[in-house]
Amino acid sequence: MKPPKSLPGIVDVHVVCGRDAPPNSASAPDLLIEIPHGATLTDDFTALAARLKSPLPDGLVDFFHVNTDAGAPELGLAVAHHFVAAEPTRTVVLMRCRIPRTFIDCNRRIDASPEEYRAGKLTPGLMPWVTTTGDRALLRAYYDDYVAEVRETAASLGPAGATLLLHTYAPRSVDVEVDLKIVENLRHAYQPEVWGTWPLRPMLDVICRDPDGTSHAPAAVVEQLRAELAPVPVAESATYPLHPSSLAWEHVMSRPGRALCLEVRRDLVADPFEPFAQMHISAAKVDGLARPLASALRRWW
Repeated sequence: MKPPKSLPGIVDVHVVCGRDAPPNSASAPDLLIEIPHGATLTDDFTALAARLKSPLPDGLVDFFHVNTDAGAPELGLAVAHHFVAAEPTRTVVLMRCRIPRTFIDCNRRIDASPEEYRAGKLTPGLMPWVTTTGDRALLRAYYDDYVAEVRETAASLGPAGATLLLHTYAPRSVDVEVDLKIVENLRHAYQPEVWGTWPLRPMLDVICRDPDGTSHAPAAVVEQLRAELAPVPVAESATYPLHPSSLAWEHVMSRPGRALCLEVRRDLVADPFEPFAQMHISAAKVDGLARPLASALRRWW
């Protein structure tokens, strides 16, 4: 199996090897960390928006910043380094998507229906402002390339290999319809007098319970994470379920007990949390979460 490769504008691949890892270990890594919403820079948005012909809503970059997983790439890389420092024979591959979910979401089963997305409390796979045939074809080609690289890397994991699907989310659950008025409605939702009325999300939420309530989380890893982070609570699908319309479902079901999907509240890594801007990610905050998370992941081995 060939080692995974970066594709400009689509996926960045980082291989983090322990000092005693075998040669060519990137071809069969021990741990895959996927950041499917890793396009977190304003330049990620503007570069792709410039290629599209569809009339985009004014100020759509505001939605990009609210909706992308700021801090997840930094946290994932820190976890990888802490993990191999403690497990020097191991190799981690981190895959960071650089396609903004503002246009197409690389953590969605792209053929799912709107009803399926709503049932999973998920935003759409392909956004409604992408209207031209050419734009749809371009974005679908990017999506297909990204998903193929991730699937190939996941398939290269050995029987003891594991996957961490890492996300960050905004501190509060803002219930705004994803339509052509998204920017106007978001700006209203984030007004100070409105913002505080939205439900506060858990600091960490393991996305593991399917629509029937069955948990697919690796119990030992979650137990250790709770112990490492105490008294910080770790929830289980308090925000939304693990749903078949997401590609996280595919990872978890294809590797039972060896995949963990985790949401981290964005204000725990950003300094400060700013909804409509590229956020500054605090190295100290990231490290404070990366150490216990890396320690918990070691329970798999």
